[in-house]
Amino acid sequence: MNLLRRSAILLSLLAAAICSRAQELNCTVEFNTDQISSTNKSIFETLSSAVNDYMNTNTFTPAQFSANEKIDCRLFFTIKEYTEDGVIKGDLQVQSSRPVYNSSYTTTLINFKDSKIDFAYQEGEPLNYTVNSMENQLTALLNYYAYLILAVDFDSFAPGGGDPYWERLKQIVQMAQSSGEVGWKAFEDTKNRSAVLSAFTEGKGGEALRKMLYDYHRLGLDQMSLSVDKGRAAVTESLDAIKTVYELQPMSVALSMFKDAKLDELVNIYSKAPADERTKVYNLLQPIYPTDEQQLIKIKNGQEK
Repeated sequence: MNLLRRSAILLSLLAAAICSRAQELNCTVEFNTDQISSTNKSIFETLSSAVNDYMNTNTFTPAQFSANEKIDCRLFFTIKEYTEDGVIKGDLQVQSSRPVYNSSYTTTLINFKDSKIDFAYQEGEPLNYTVNSMENQLTALLNYYAYLILAVDFDSFAPGGGDPYWERLKQIVQMAQSSGEVGWKAFEDTKNRSAVLSAFTEGKGGEALRKMLYDYHRLGLDQMSLSVDKGRAAVTESLDAIKTVYELQPMSVALSMFKDAKLDELVNIYSKAPADERTKVYNLLQPIYPTDEQQLIKIKNGQEK
């Protein structure tokens, strides 16, 4: 993939210069039904196919994507309850990644578990994509994660690249909140979909996080093929954003999202870094993630994952 070309696409999008449309996601969809006792699980085969089609055939942006530029992502549903009236409850693990310039390496952008999955579905029910209305809980959920994946990915390539998609997420959350269903309400808990949106879009913490997405990936990882030291130095500098978030909101869901996506990667990034740089990163992260000392000490000692 030509990442310079992709960055140019994103900048053109910000200037409203792109008018053609193409599907953006390469999404793997899986349903695990081991925890339910229902003998008729064929509905989940139908549902899996419907969700797969929804994520991989709908067009969510005005951007032009070639087949090899699509965003790799994964939705893994763990079903814990399926009622006679068609209500499905469980968890959803959402993951997305992006390639690193001039390498075969891909870096995780999102690795998030949503434990508030609750929607009604009847076998064969069509899933229709609409922009300005909320069809049902399931499509609202799929729209939310499609646009979260897009927002984070675009931010990682250009400053403010995700702006239109964060705005779309705000609209989705506002519409869904009126339904009164779980997972959408502001202040319902610190890790729901409303909390994730707020973490990235409100106040100095949100500004710092979005800037970090660009600094860490475009100025950091993408530069390592040219200079490992300069790229790693940019990653190190970008980590100040995590400290900013922690000081402003120590219970922010963004902190756990960053850890789940990046901690293993950071161990490898700093495995061959100078001791003073490793110590700096360790001292920054240790107060934020004290229960992850086993991983953090690998950063300090220069051990690989």
